[in-house]
Amino acid sequence: MKFIHTADWQLGMTRHFLSGEAQPRFSGARLDAVRRIGELAAEEGCGFVLVCGDVFESNQIDRQVLVRALDAMASTPQVTFYLLPGNHDPLDAASIYRSRRFREHQPANVVVLESPQPVPVGEGVELVAAPLTSKRPLRDLVDQACTLQEPTEALRIIAGHGALDSRSPDADNPALITLARLEERIEAGEIHYVALGDRHSTTDEGTSSRVWYSGAPEPTDYDEIDPGNVLVVELEPGHIEVRPHRVGTWTFERHESHLASDADIDALEEWLASLEDKERTIVKLSAVGQVSVAQRARLDRLLELQTDLLAAFEPWERRTDLVVLPDDADFEVLGLSGFAHEGLCDLRDLASSGDDQEALAARDGLALLHRLSGTAQ
Repeated sequence: MKFIHTADWQLGMTRHFLSGEAQPRFSGARLDAVRRIGELAAEEGCGFVLVCGDVFESNQIDRQVLVRALDAMASTPQVTFYLLPGNHDPLDAASIYRSRRFREHQPANVVVLESPQPVPVGEGVELVAAPLTSKRPLRDLVDQACTLQEPTEALRIIAGHGALDSRSPDADNPALITLARLEERIEAGEIHYVALGDRHSTTDEGTSSRVWYSGAPEPTDYDEIDPGNVLVVELEPGHIEVRPHRVGTWTFERHESHLASDADIDALEEWLASLEDKERTIVKLSAVGQVSVAQRARLDRLLELQTDLLAAFEPWERRTDLVVLPDDADFEVLGLSGFAHEGLCDLRDLASSGDDQEALAARDGLALLHRLSGTAQ
């Protein structure tokens, strides 16, 4: 049996740092990933696609997102999509899976996993699910689903969503999935693969190589490690092969830049120029160091350009500490005289007076003056 393990599509997700046309492109890319997953399953000869929770961002997503998602899955009718409710889209009273809109548009190849009842997915292979019925479960639903099953000769795939106890700092969380118990069941031959969702980073857990988080098919944040994948799983008695396959097209980048000279700004400019597919790249920049007014003006021009080119460009505020110290060269190139020169000197004195709001405003004003004069290269 070969199948695709994926999770955390979170269709309908928005991001506060995306503005203008970037948010629609971000949303569209997530729907495009659904189509690519179906096409990959068909190309690989997979029996089905297993989506382990958080298919949707919430149970209150826009109708258009829902119908487009179902249409994307329907575009490969030969592939069955099994959808597991997660903490974002739990199977509660307001569940999107029980809504009239979902039922009206649900294609024949989309199946919602609503209970731990084993589902045959191939000859000698069955799927056991642990759907979430609330955002905050009060027990280990994966272990509970396994406990409910009778012994079988079939290969068993377990579908769950949530944090493993081996990773969570909250040891008192009753919903944590117990990794050691899963490994015991695998060793005993009770279960043969555990497909998990919730962690957006592609991760092989434990020591058996049979417990995996697929990660999100499109990145969602900076902290994720190796996101943008789905897992192609080939399972047979005594053998398993799990192969990550990249489907994501967006990138989140954090970058720390230490600035003290024109050469440092050159290096930052080169790094930004090296980024590919800028309209699908989101950058958070840390700028630390000491620059002149002219260098600050040059930096502002560079960052303004990148704001227009990138999908999103935001300062890494907790790690940004850029000091602007005016020097004589900053003012000589302006060639001002008379009242203008006197005003410039006043700004310079104020900018050098400390780090209060007036001094910071004066430095910003000097940098702007450099930019308007056209002297910043």
